[in-house]
Amino acid sequence: MLAFTLPDMLALGWFIACWIGYSIVIEKTAHGRNGLNALMNAYRDQWMRELLAREVRIVDSQVTASLQNGTAFFASTSLIAIGGTLTLLRAPEQVLTVVGALPFGVPVTPEMWEMKILGLAVIFVYAFFKFAWSYRLFNYLAIMIGAAPDASKKDTPAAQEFAHRAARVCADAGRHFNRGQRAFFIALGYLGWFLGPLELVIATTGVMIVMWRRQFASESRKAFDGLKP
Repeated sequence: MLAFTLPDMLALGWFIACWIGYSIVIEKTAHGRNGLNALMNAYRDQWMRELLAREVRIVDSQVTASLQNGTAFFASTSLIAIGGTLTLLRAPEQVLTVVGALPFGVPVTPEMWEMKILGLAVIFVYAFFKFAWSYRLFNYLAIMIGAAPDASKKDTPAAQEFAHRAARVCADAGRHFNRGQRAFFIALGYLGWFLGPLELVIATTGVMIVMWRRQFASESRKAFDGLKP
């Protein structure tokens, strides 16, 4: 019978609230539009406009292929992570013995251990679907680049509409990639739960601080100072 304590439930609630809250701030608020992810959208628009002016678009194809390869790597890594987490369900007694010997470990039942492992697996499954859809969208983008209007028509309304549409597809692919990568980061915080509820809160908070800093206070973000979102 499951015996999650009140601290466990509160810590899990904090974990979920941080993940959902951070995602909302990054994607839905005015503050998020000043983040590094959102500011890159301006360069996606510029990329598509520059693409229209090029006679030869080999560079654009190479950039798209690079984006696809990076996304495929993370999708494959997600599958490996899923397999690794499910493998831990095969010998809970041996694993619990090792975890119980850790200095900050807390006693857990086999049932609690299995639920925690399944929760970690769910995070990686979510990440896989995000990376897989992002890969598919980059594939669509590659097809659109192949169908881009000729450079002689770059100033026509149809060509400008194409550039806008292609930039939106690219931005959507990037958005799903970011969500998958965010799940990877948050999974590191989730690992704290295997030591205890307090460790889950501390690890999750630490991951949130690192992600926030990279979006709004990193050296990379400072390079975009003065650029309007």
